[in-house]
Amino acid sequence: MLGSTGLIAAIALLTMLSVGSIAYVILAGRIRAENQIENRLAGLQAKTVAAAAAGRTSDATRRRKTIQDTLEEMERNQKARQKRTDSPPLMLRLQQAGLNWTRRTFIAISVTIALVVCVIAYVSGLPLYAVAAATIGAGLGLPRWIVSYLRKRRFKLFLAEFPNAVDVLVRGIKSGLPVSDCMRIIANEAKEPVRSEFRLIVDEQQGLGLPLADAVARLPERVPVTEANFFAIVIAIQQRAGGNLSEALGNLSRVLRERAKMSGKIKAMSMEAKASAWIIGSLPVLVMVITFMSSPKYILLLFTHPLGNVILGCSAVWMLIGILVMRKMIDFKF
Repeated sequence: MLGSTGLIAAIALLTMLSVGSIAYVILAGRIRAENQIENRLAGLQAKTVAAAAAGRTSDATRRRKTIQDTLEEMERNQKARQKRTDSPPLMLRLQQAGLNWTRRTFIAISVTIALVVCVIAYVSGLPLYAVAAATIGAGLGLPRWIVSYLRKRRFKLFLAEFPNAVDVLVRGIKSGLPVSDCMRIIANEAKEPVRSEFRLIVDEQQGLGLPLADAVARLPERVPVTEANFFAIVIAIQQRAGGNLSEALGNLSRVLRERAKMSGKIKAMSMEAKASAWIIGSLPVLVMVITFMSSPKYILLLFTHPLGNVILGCSAVWMLIGILVMRKMIDFKF
């Protein structure tokens, strides 16, 4: 009985082994093919992941290279523009001052001022050399001083309104408007001189067909301030390398407002030095007026005697040097 059971178990075991061997022989090729397919799919998936990572790295490297090239080009343009800004031509200074004068108009105004000052100095009884000096100084210096004053005042007005214009751009872009439409809104509704400057940008885009980056790049030439240069750099980088323009302009607006706060703090801190400069600069004039009121003959020697004229001229030169030195000391660059 036990021998029969063992024999049956042995036969069953041998049968199972035989069937398994036959099945393995039959299915071995398919199993091998499936393993090769799985290995190939795993390899392809790994290559795809590696290619995607390499693509992302390549895109980041390409974008970084584009930004670097843009910044280098902007730096070269800025150096060339800085040379023109230090001593801009007369017509550019008139344009920056917001004046529509021609060169002939400026020369005519300068000659008129020189003739008026010459007549006043001659009627006042000054010596001929003093009349000549006053005429030349008024004809050459006074018109240029007026242009310089109007130019600086226009730059201050531009800086006061420019952050609001950048905020309009940010809100318009976030709401889905194109950049050109946002520029057109600023050109129609902003305060001067921002309105006229953005109108020139819009006209250059529509009339001349310039790209946005090239049209904005001309803004720092007309308004040579740091804030306008920042704006041109942001637009140029976004146009070449891409990115979120509204976020970049939002950061720029925050930087502009922080710079305005810094400027206010600097003015408050330097007000004491400016008051001291005004007091020290006005003291000689006040002493001269008081002396003239108390002893006219004593102070008139400075105007009537040749040696007095020399002393008066030397004193004026030294006072001017002192005022310029104090002005340089309280003029903070940031």
